Amino acid sequence: MAQNVTAAFVTLFESEVKQAYQAESILRGTMRTRTNVQGNTVKFPKIGKGVATIRVPQTDVTPLNVTYNQVDLSMSDYIAAEYSDIFQQSHINFDERRELVEVVSKSIARRLDQLCIDAMVGSAGSTVLTGVGGATSNMNLAKLRATAKAFNEKNVPAEGRYLLMHASQLDALLGETETTSSDFATVKALVRGEISAFMGFNILTIGDRDEGGLPKPSTRSCFAWHKDAMGYAESMAQKTEVNYIPEKTSFLVSSMFSAGAKAIDSEGIVQINCTE
Repeated sequence: MAQNVTAAFVTLFESEVKQAYQAESILRGTMRTRTNVQGNTVKFPKIGKGVATIRVPQTDVTPLNVTYNQVDLSMSDYIAAEYSDIFQQSHINFDERRELVEVVSKSIARRLDQLCIDAMVGSAGSTVLTGVGGATSNMNLAKLRATAKAFNEKNVPAEGRYLLMHASQLDALLGETETTSSDFATVKALVRGEISAFMGFNILTIGDRDEGGLPKPSTRSCFAWHKDAMGYAESMAQKTEVNYIPEKTSFLVSSMFSAGAKAIDSEGIVQINCTE
């Protein structure tokens, strides 16, 4: 019986976890991504800039002498596991299965997001906006304009810009007329209580998280980045196992992945400090 139940449980559980995991991670796909990496490290290329020169007839061309280097990214292993007692099931308790899907998939999705957040926190050389829009102010239009200006001055492409902020910053923006009035924004933010895009940024919002979330030593650190400025890699994509443990008369459901994230180009990353 145990083997049959295990096979059924694995098939249902793994497919549902993968679907939920893909849907729940908000930062997956917002940066350069490498999958199926062989080994524990991956190298992201970082290419410098060049300046064109005047072509003088009958002379040798002047090479751009573009600098080329690599950013190394290391993988870390993560697992989310929980027991499912067979005495709490009626053959297979589908309500319990759905609950375990929620617990495991969300745990993995939050960890993936935290890997990316931690990489932005540690991005040396990125622009830090402190005191813009008021020394003790929360997120506001002045901060958004300053962030867009920082990107524009460094010729960061307009497509692929993202901004991650806490629920407190969303609340502050919803209090500004320009973000909620149809005269200024095409998205009527108050209808759904969210802002998905504004001033060229794809805006993402998270709340408090046990994994750490957006840091708040004194002020809240929010981050804006261009997709090519950050790198995310997986050496082992998320996989799920269900094993029957006779000593515990339970199934051990485990979901795991191995991945890492790192800043590639500091010019495409801006830290925005907000006072809540």
